[in-house]
Amino acid sequence: MNESIKKYMKVGLIHFMSYPECIKGEGPILETLKEILVDDYFDAVEMTWIKDAQVRAQAAKLIDEAGITVAYGSQPRMLTTGQNINNLDEEARLIALASLKEGIDEAYELGAKGFAFLSGKYEESTKEQSYDALVKSTKELCGYAKEKGIRVATEVFDYDLDKKSLIGPTTLAKRFAEDILQDFDNFGLMVDLSHIPQMHETIEESVFPVKDYIVHAHIGSAVIDDPSMEAFGDTHPRFNFPNSVNHSADVTAFIKALMEIGYFDKFDRPIVSFEVKPWGDEDRQVVVANSKRVLNEAWARL
Repeated sequence: MNESIKKYMKVGLIHFMSYPECIKGEGPILETLKEILVDDYFDAVEMTWIKDAQVRAQAAKLIDEAGITVAYGSQPRMLTTGQNINNLDEEARLIALASLKEGIDEAYELGAKGFAFLSGKYEESTKEQSYDALVKSTKELCGYAKEKGIRVATEVFDYDLDKKSLIGPTTLAKRFAEDILQDFDNFGLMVDLSHIPQMHETIEESVFPVKDYIVHAHIGSAVIDDPSMEAFGDTHPRFNFPNSVNHSADVTAFIKALMEIGYFDKFDRPIVSFEVKPWGDEDRQVVVANSKRVLNEAWARL
């Protein structure tokens, strides 16, 4: 592709994944955020909870000064606490729901227009009950977010490999999106290239059935062949990590699929973010540079 990638998308970086020391809402949030904001390769940054209100205000100020788009990922609020918004225990579901509403408040403070979350674990024997609980929670989230001008997105995860989330295979994600959109227009799905092989699907199987509902996209890699392998599961290792899937050709295929469904026409330069994490003693800045090289190579193939 001879045209600039910036004509089509806002390339983003998920702060709390590339800087995992910040994933619990603490740590060197401002220092690491600045590393992203001074890099003009990025037009978007995805943040998560920031427990200190003063730090959160400073982060919002920096993001505004940088002129960068911000989105909010609430996944760490659930994954680091074990909370689940489709919990069949009503008290536990409401606790999780309250946390996500706090996340929507934080997203608003940061200036984010998009808020993402994931569905929780489930048991096959009570899957429909869990689905009903998820629909109930999501509609309440959408109603709360709409008052603040924020769009809600459910990220489609693996359902039997690592996170074992209810949403889930693409067929169920499609049903879910249709159920929510009956009542709320500020909802959509987030697709993640690294999750597609974890769901035992192809790019086409994960993208085309939900083409009308995709509002956000991530690109990354995964190790899935053998649980004994290093970085197995939904750990988001760097591209070209040993035994990993999703290389530059797969990124090309993913972007091409997004083009074919009109993703880049639906919004004004929508976000496509790297979800990569340094493994062990890997240098985070080198891992991010690796990601940029892979995307540049993938884009050149189009």
